[in-house]
Amino acid sequence: MAPPKKTILTVAVTGNLTTVQQNPALPCTPEQIANAALESAKAGAAVAHIHVRHPDGRPSTELAHYREVVERIRDKNSELILNLTTGPGGRFVPSKDDPKIAGPGTNAMHPLKRVEHIVALKPDIATLDLNTMWSGSAAVINPPDNVTIMANEIQNAGSKPELEVFDSGDIQLAHALLDQGVLRRPPLFQIVMGVRYGFISTPQTLMYAQSLLPQDAMWAAFAIGRWEFPMLTTAWFLGGHVRVGMEDNVYLSKGKLTPSNAALCEKAVRILDDLGAELASAREARQILGLRA
Repeated sequence: MAPPKKTILTVAVTGNLTTVQQNPALPCTPEQIANAALESAKAGAAVAHIHVRHPDGRPSTELAHYREVVERIRDKNSELILNLTTGPGGRFVPSKDDPKIAGPGTNAMHPLKRVEHIVALKPDIATLDLNTMWSGSAAVINPPDNVTIMANEIQNAGSKPELEVFDSGDIQLAHALLDQGVLRRPPLFQIVMGVRYGFISTPQTLMYAQSLLPQDAMWAAFAIGRWEFPMLTTAWFLGGHVRVGMEDNVYLSKGKLTPSNAALCEKAVRILDDLGAELASAREARQILGLRA
């Protein structure tokens, strides 16, 4: 597959696992998260992938936090594509005394609760995790029935699901949901690489993952940690869109913490420019992805 005519750059500004201890520049308050997205847009990002935090850095699922971030961004930029996560709410940590009982760190919640901010705020894109896997100290559990409920709510809100796939079985689940008519075509995939026990960060793995996607799929890929930029390059060569951000990586180069999300975007833009890529503006990205104006 040839590189895309226009490449969409997504910035994932904070996530829910990166900590301020890893990088003090991590945005945490709604104002900081919104400003990070706006600065990244100026640096070339067409899409901002948003998690929210409590001001002290703890992960949040509060609707008020999402609303403030969205309103702050929209007050200054009406074209930047907003991609809100629905990932939080799927983690189960087995109790050491009784594995069938949830232990500390479990955040499993009803699927409707996981998408309430999507229903309320109607972002352009909402992520939809298809993985069930071990992640860190927790099992991430996304039963097909729950995924179906979330997909229906996301699409009824007018948002496009971005299918987050961490391993080959996740892509098979996506095929099943497409065949059942749960997911509307054309699908949008995000291939996640480098999470332990999922897709490893190698060109061969990405080629394999891409080969499993539906023929009409639009897709992007990213890798966490030090593989962020090598896999950005590989994704572009294979015809995919790309993503960087402090959710995935806190270093600008070996041993050098990034001062901001915008700095990661600036580096990505330099690499893409050197490769001969043409970056899509937010307006162009909307057309490519079939999003509302």
